[in-house]
Amino acid sequence: MFLYSIIIIGAIIALDQFIKFKVIEEIMPYSSLEVIKNLFYITYVENRGISFGLFKGNRTIFIILILIISLVLCFYIFKLNKRYIGITICLALIVGGAIGNLIDRIRLGYVVDYIHFTFFPPVFNLADSAIVCGAIILSCLLIFNKNITL
Repeated sequence: MFLYSIIIIGAIIALDQFIKFKVIEEIMPYSSLEVIKNLFYITYVENRGISFGLFKGNRTIFIILILIISLVLCFYIFKLNKRYIGITICLALIVGGAIGNLIDRIRLGYVVDYIHFTFFPPVFNLADSAIVCGAIILSCLLIFNKNITL
């Protein structure tokens, strides 16, 4: 089962970086592309903070924290992979998203965001989505499954 986690992490990172590359190449010169009129746009944004652009200017701290958290989560993926498949998949989603954004922070100095819905003002990316989905499902598993002992 550990291999599945590695595949999930790798797939999230690869897809996230590919999409960001295409957004930089195709969208950045125009800043925004309407996909669904008045609802969904691909919008190029340079996020120098964390969620929704908060705490800008702390790049080094973010890099160190993300590395530490990713290593801790990888330890738990390795430790729990045979007992709790659902938990390890959620952790893999979180780690894949974290590393996808970490690559941007190291390489560019900011995270490329591009998913923009008009009803949800913050612009986000695939890596953010993987982190949020992994965290929500993990929370549900931990809250509603009383048989889980870490």
